[in-house]
Amino acid sequence: ANLIFTTSLFLGTTITISSNHWITAWAGLEINTLAILPLISKSHHPRSIEAATKYFLTQATASTLVLFASMTNAWHTGQWDITQLTHPTSCLILTSAIAMKLGLVPFHFWFPEVLQGSPLATGLLLSTIMKFPPVVLLVMTSPSLNPTLLTFMAISSAALGGWMGLNQTQTRKIMAFSSISHLGWMTIIISYDPKLTLLNFYLYTMMTAAVFLILNTNNTLSLSTLMTTWAKNPTLSAMLLLTLLSLAGLPPLTGFLPKWLIIQELTKQDMAIAATVISLLSLLGLFFYLRLAYCATITLPPHTTNHMKQWHTNKPVNTSIAILTTMSTMLLP
Repeated sequence: ANLIFTTSLFLGTTITISSNHWITAWAGLEINTLAILPLISKSHHPRSIEAATKYFLTQATASTLVLFASMTNAWHTGQWDITQLTHPTSCLILTSAIAMKLGLVPFHFWFPEVLQGSPLATGLLLSTIMKFPPVVLLVMTSPSLNPTLLTFMAISSAALGGWMGLNQTQTRKIMAFSSISHLGWMTIIISYDPKLTLLNFYLYTMMTAAVFLILNTNNTLSLSTLMTTWAKNPTLSAMLLLTLLSLAGLPPLTGFLPKWLIIQELTKQDMAIAATVISLLSLLGLFFYLRLAYCATITLPPHTTNHMKQWHTNKPVNTSIAILTTMSTMLLP
């Protein structure tokens, strides 16, 4: 059954990113949503069922809005081409629909809840591959969207993602808020240089995948269990530290590259103030990544801990983790 769901997930993504017609794009998004739902509610825990319901409702609303935007546009212009979205109202509706799909502020409330309710592997899918089709749609329609609105949404996403992630103790929620602030970085540049948005998305996907896979290997759901994992696999914890710093965008690591290019492009576009603001807001993100990393590698848990210390394992680490972490740290040069 898992095979069917994953296949249809990739199928939906492929349909959406390769379509020229709004209806096929919409169909791909629907296939995607329906394929991921069983993966969210797999564990039959009330929280995961709730997460699946929330996810379904938001995504259904967003899909309806996509359809509505394209219909209004077709009604006014008489064609269904994705790149020819010219009517201002449909652009506005489409922006909100895609923001809802992606979890951009002000439609971000569903994302942390859904991520917290789903298993780590599904969380990985939700925060990477499920964001790909909407990002592609955003890139395809970017020339006709309203730059001011996008910039505003982007800065508020970076702000909210940073602030709300500060006092979280659940690793999945922290990853959700990190995702929201990264989406802010992608959206701010989309009207000026869509290629940078895609670059940022690919690198973000890589680093997030690395983090989620490490957390999955260590089976870590909260900061308190993260504190005891250093004994289990020290090398993996060290790589987690580096990958998290890369996600935060510190210079010698991969994650610095998209931020650097985006800031450069924004200053070229006379948006130095926006660039300064979004850079300062990413410092909030740096704080909670540092706290995750600190818990993972630097903190020795007190001996009166109520968690069992985990056994040191010598089981070989997944190759994909090795490749992803290496790329997440070394790609900048």
